[in-house]
Amino acid sequence: MSYDAPYGPTWVLGGFIFILMIITAFTGYVLPWGQMGFWAATVITNLVSTIPDVGDMLVIWIWGGFSVNTDTLTRFFAIHYLLPVVILFMLAGHFFLLHDFGSTTLAGFCDKTDEVPFHPFYTIKDALCIAFFVLFYVFVVLFAHNTLDHPDNSLPSNPFVTPSHVVPE
Repeated sequence: MSYDAPYGPTWVLGGFIFILMIITAFTGYVLPWGQMGFWAATVITNLVSTIPDVGDMLVIWIWGGFSVNTDTLTRFFAIHYLLPVVILFMLAGHFFLLHDFGSTTLAGFCDKTDEVPFHPFYTIKDALCIAFFVLFYVFVVLFAHNTLDHPDNSLPSNPFVTPSHVVPE
């Protein structure tokens, strides 16, 4: 399978990249510090409190106090701008491992007869994907920056008012 030797490090590194991208996206969602961002920070960081024995202390450490406040926002700001650099280095390592060991098929077969060289096929494919992503990113940033945001995130954060549509299941 894809996590067996010699592909294990590639698989594990890809998993770490995925987790770091989730954390980066979450901290970016909180940065406007509107109603939805405030309550997202409150709810998602409180999930850490379920860890036995140390969860409550970890939540206080993440928050930088006893509630979500500007210290939390400062920490999330730093994390949001530092993690992409870490992700870039991990991506470089991931590509290096993919180039050295290759990847498996979905069925886990490692037949060398059907092997496709990394360059030029995957290099061109990756370059095209990056180019389309950058074009989409530039379009969203310059022309449609509020399209992907929730309207309640434009309201100033208020710890005493929970958004009306956020209700328990």
